[in-house]
Amino acid sequence: MNQLSGRLLAIDTHGSVSIADVAVGEHDTLILTAMVLGAAHPATTWRAGQPVTMQFKESEVALARQLSGQISLRNRMPGQVVMLEQGRLLTRVRLALQDVPGVCIESVITTRSAQAMQLAIGDQLEALVKSNEMSMMPQIQHGGAAQEPA
Repeated sequence: MNQLSGRLLAIDTHGSVSIADVAVGEHDTLILTAMVLGAAHPATTWRAGQPVTMQFKESEVALARQLSGQISLRNRMPGQVVMLEQGRLLTRVRLALQDVPGVCIESVITTRSAQAMQLAIGDQLEALVKSNEMSMMPQIQHGGAAQEPA
């Protein structure tokens, strides 16, 4: 499971749907969006500035090279391939995020796709995640400092 720490920038709720924007990185260099569904979801009580953790499965991360034009995916994360673990059916790809130094995420794609893209260490790619595939949870506060959930 990919996890990125961030700060809630804004949350907009209408009925049972909430859209949250989260800044990730020391200087808020990456903005991610999560769509939260459910009438009684606790996100409706969250406030801007609150520390949160964004979570998303490796299998929900699509990869693109030289993506151009418009796309409805809100979460676009440019990065460099730093690890490839190729299996018979699936390939795990680790990307070092360009906008958040020192942070990596992983994607699991079919080996056929990895071969078709001719992926190699050092390639510049873009990770794509739909907002409804992002989970958001508050970080636990201990003594005034935010910490990741256990």
